[in-house]
Amino acid sequence: MKHAPEIRFIGMEPSAALASAARDKAAKLELLCADISSCHVVIEVPHKHQLQGRTFAVRLELAVPGRSLSVSRTEHEDVYVALQHAFDHMKRQLQDSQERIREIGSPREPSFEDDGRTETGNAP
Repeated sequence: MKHAPEIRFIGMEPSAALASAARDKAAKLELLCADISSCHVVIEVPHKHQLQGRTFAVRLELAVPGRSLSVSRTEHEDVYVALQHAFDHMKRQLQDSQERIREIGSPREPSFEDDGRTETGNAP
């Protein structure tokens, strides 16, 4: 990863342990794809509803060459479970993205040696 993950806390006090857990999970994603250029993690406590208990929400954004991946919102009563679920979703997106790239591949550009001719040597 070109930069350390950016971790923001909204509606709650920052937690060194939680930030460390997010950095560890981001490092594991980097093992899956070394081309990650940035990672943004937002951990928040949404507005509390009177009938529900306290929930935590996690959002992730990941930038890789040619695309941006995101997990819009994963909620759970346990912040570490919400964090785990968000990173699990991101891992699946990253794997799917890499699989699509492998299937499609990069288009082959003609080289100077090809000179625009077909395999039989005739001009198109």
